[in-house]
Amino acid sequence: MKRETREADGALRHDWTNEEILALHDLPLLELIGRANAVHRRYHDPNQLQKAALLSIKTGGCPENCAYCPQSAHHREVELTREGLLEPETVLALARNARSAGAERFCMGAAWKRVRDGAEFEAVLDMVRGVRSLGMEACVTLGMLEPHQAARLAAAGLTAYNHNLDTSPEYYEEIITTRTYQERLDTLAAVREAGIELCCGGIIGMGESKADRASMLRILAGFSPHPESVPINALVPVPGTPLGARPQVDPLDLVRMMATARLVLPSATLRLSAGRSSLTREAQVLCLLAGANSIFYGDTLLTTPNAGIGDDAELLAALSGRGVAESTYQEESVAV
Repeated sequence: MKRETREADGALRHDWTNEEILALHDLPLLELIGRANAVHRRYHDPNQLQKAALLSIKTGGCPENCAYCPQSAHHREVELTREGLLEPETVLALARNARSAGAERFCMGAAWKRVRDGAEFEAVLDMVRGVRSLGMEACVTLGMLEPHQAARLAAAGLTAYNHNLDTSPEYYEEIITTRTYQERLDTLAAVREAGIELCCGGIIGMGESKADRASMLRILAGFSPHPESVPINALVPVPGTPLGARPQVDPLDLVRMMATARLVLPSATLRLSAGRSSLTREAQVLCLLAGANSIFYGDTLLTTPNAGIGDDAELLAALSGRGVAESTYQEESVAV
């Protein structure tokens, strides 16, 4: 790439083009990782890794038809037990367990198309207040959101609202047709207007092209400010979903995506999210070297498998330079 582009590494930009991002993505891998790591160190402490726990507070029966999701009511061959909204007391007990196991952020997801005013939303607000009272960051994903609802979540102390783009605008209708891309952007605008942090990323491995991955990052970089939190997910193929037969993503594709995201979104917290259970410890370390600075832990992510507690104890011990027995990581079940 041109010399001036290299010198601009780490600049906070909102005017990236697809071509520029794709050029970064296609750099020789070691060059890409090296440049991403340099930017990561400029904006973040490379030894800080935020641990987040994720709980499904309402499971299954979602009216959306997301091709990757086992919670969609459209995918009738998926074996999944539907569960109504959990009681706030149950959620807060699990949040305490997560905090005891080292979680700093507690994320709650409900399989809804949109937030509805009423008793269930009031219960979610109680959950947010309770999690914040524990001294933890609170994040929720509840589907589409109206401005007045975003304002109420902000008043309850919500740290961040998760609403992923999933993929590029160009590939979006291959993945979901029950909600438009613009509706996603409208929800994100309502969240930002309320003063809540954005948690917004996407998924690779759904059949999209490299150009689609670049386009998604361009949309994310167009937000001003950039999203504070960006989950990078690798598809977890679930039998019975339209993407259930997709092959697992090449781990180096995930590393490459993480490094590109770090260069395009230098100040964001990049979350190594779904798909981590299929990565070796070494592949996860490469993702961290490339710019990831948060992981979700616990045995499941909503309804899909995640890396085990024991595996994470070994990973964190290796990162710390101490043996597992010496690590400060507490090997107890997060129970979410």
